[in-house]
Amino acid sequence: MTADECIRGRRSIRQFTDKPVSHEVLASVVEAASFAPSWKNTQIVRYIALEGEAKDRIARECTSAYARNGEIIQNAPMLIALTFIKNRSGFERDGSFSTPKEGGWQMFDAGIAAEAFCLAAYEQGLGTVIMGIFDEAKASSLLNLPEDRELAALIPIGYPAEEPAAPKRKTVEDLLSYM
Repeated sequence: MTADECIRGRRSIRQFTDKPVSHEVLASVVEAASFAPSWKNTQIVRYIALEGEAKDRIARECTSAYARNGEIIQNAPMLIALTFIKNRSGFERDGSFSTPKEGGWQMFDAGIAAEAFCLAAYEQGLGTVIMGIFDEAKASSLLNLPEDRELAALIPIGYPAEEPAAPKRKTVEDLLSYM
């Protein structure tokens, strides 16, 4: 699969088969995703894989703001909590900000890593969807995150039980300008 095929073919998957995701396949996905670029190569992203009751508890207790996310998580064989180490990306060693974007680089790096993870999963035949609507405080508590970590996104992962069509895309003319 070429990079172009991977980028154009990957979809947000919300229906999964019952087939479990092997820990070996997940490790290969994380290894590939570890090559995502990050601010000054800080590599702040960390992944937590949830299965069984741990996954179902997040679905039950952390998705009241958008119940459909709870259903999607319950339907997936595995849930990835994408977290990052705080106060490194976008910061100098003395703790000051490197740019006017201040700590915004943390979420930027988490977003790059999330997409690299999803593309690597797609290449392995897996489907994913990146979720941002959930009770972050409750989920962080259930994950027992240390003080220096922050939860960026939840990513249900599994073998797709659907093949959604590509949503309409903006044209290059809409997206690109020259000066």
